Amino acid sequence: MKLLLLTFLFTQVVLSSQSFDVGVLYWSMNIEGQVAMRQGLESQAKEINAKAKKTGTPTINLIHHIAGDGADGVKNQISQFNSLIKQKVDLIVVQPTDNAALSGSLKKANQANIPVIAYDQYIIGGELKSFITSNNYQAGFLAGEYLASKFKDKKKVKLIVVQYPKVSSAIDRVDGFFDAFKESSKTYEVVGTYEAVEPSGGKAVGKEILKSFPKKGSFDAIFTINDGGGISVVKELKKAGRDEILHATVDGDPKSIANLKEANLTVINSAQFCAEIGRQSIRQGYKFLLGQKISKKILIPTFPITKETIDRYTGWNGKIPAPFKKPWKRNSEWSAKIESF
Repeated sequence: MKLLLLTFLFTQVVLSSQSFDVGVLYWSMNIEGQVAMRQGLESQAKEINAKAKKTGTPTINLIHHIAGDGADGVKNQISQFNSLIKQKVDLIVVQPTDNAALSGSLKKANQANIPVIAYDQYIIGGELKSFITSNNYQAGFLAGEYLASKFKDKKKVKLIVVQYPKVSSAIDRVDGFFDAFKESSKTYEVVGTYEAVEPSGGKAVGKEILKSFPKKGSFDAIFTINDGGGISVVKELKKAGRDEILHATVDGDPKSIANLKEANLTVINSAQFCAEIGRQSIRQGYKFLLGQKISKKILIPTFPITKETIDRYTGWNGKIPAPFKKPWKRNSEWSAKIESF
């Protein structure tokens, strides 16, 4: 009994004097939703440290890197990931720039017994201790469901999709979008697909769409998988006077919400609770470092901002609202549930 007590006391002394080194790999600081995720993560880390100092439990020391956009960003993040492994940090928290490109680095971390938590995007291959993201399928489904409701039953809807199939969140959003359209029984035709995920890419895509579809009525609606690229697409279409187009998107960027309020093409934005994603990622990581059980996957709900629901949305940093009945679909309720697996 005395031996057990001494072991417990020794463990407590070691823990109370310990500081965990946590490597954090951010993707982009040019996409506002990702900035909010970072803010949520770092504010939660400060709260953890403040409480830890009062209770004598370990603090956390964040070692952060920003990858940047495009192909260079993917290369940068691989290098940053490998650097953290060499530093032998206690934990790596990463917002992946690419689903597949980081597989090798994740496997190296596994071999070095360094736990890895991913948020926002997944990494294929290797083992993640936890994955925290928005319910991206729900985001796409809400967008498709609402957009479909804006057209008459006999109308064949001509769609353009601006996607980014290199990350899991974008793939899930597109899947949800099309599943909702199929469930609505509305007929549709995809007349164009493009790739964009950040402002410069969105601007280029907007110009390309206008070049390929110069006449009004040549397509009816456009779905952009995020506001990072979507806002710039809308800006180009609006400048060209293409007010006949309906736009659905994902993220909840204030600039995109302003477009919705002003009826500038955007009719629905499936908004994320971005800061909560960041908060959950460092919470789960800290719990794991303390030897506590954590969830393998956490899905944060997305909120359908429309002209009917905008007053209910609490913003990227806000709390998740209560469920409500969706005005555009009879006997259907918006789910506010955080799902853990």
